Amino acid sequence: MYLPEIFREDRLDILHALMRAHPLATLVTTGSGGLLANLAPFLIVEDGAKGTLRAHLAKANDQVNALREGCEALVVFQGPNAPVTPSWYPSKAEHGKVVPTWNFAMVQARGRARVIDEPDWLRGQVEALTVSQESRRANPWHVSDAPEEFIATMLKGVVGIEIVIDHIEGKWKVSQNRPEPDRRGVAEGLRRENAGEDMARLVEQRIG
Repeated sequence: MYLPEIFREDRLDILHALMRAHPLATLVTTGSGGLLANLAPFLIVEDGAKGTLRAHLAKANDQVNALREGCEALVVFQGPNAPVTPSWYPSKAEHGKVVPTWNFAMVQARGRARVIDEPDWLRGQVEALTVSQESRRANPWHVSDAPEEFIATMLKGVVGIEIVIDHIEGKWKVSQNRPEPDRRGVAEGLRRENAGEDMARLVEQRIG
């Protein structure tokens, strides 16, 4: 991706944190069937130097064939984002040389996928993904809450995907290219207009 140095984020813990906070990612492949993209929730585990991604897809999904061919996979995680109006910049009143933009944070991870059909692996993946989302609820749902035969049937309709990450990069476009008064104006404006508390925090983290 286009990545000016000022917006680059290389810290692995920060990248993994965004991936965990925003697990629904776009899986992109190009194989004999052409360019394909699908949304899927991913888990990031601390295997390998840069981490390993795990997910599952429907067996009927055409992308499974591309993955079985051994093509490289690109997984794109989109974090907080918000449009930024120049009206939030104090510099607008000084010289007027300002334009609207869009702030965002994202992670791109690449690697070759392994397709997994093993039932126990699939059961473990589904259970781990369920726990990652249900554990925050007062009364979390568990895979074991459903009839065993039903779960077994559902698992027969999916395949597992495991991608050992060999390249990962993050882009935090959060007003770092603006003077500090403008950055503070963006954070204040986002909060004042209820336009993005998460983005306001990201902007503030890059101040100073």
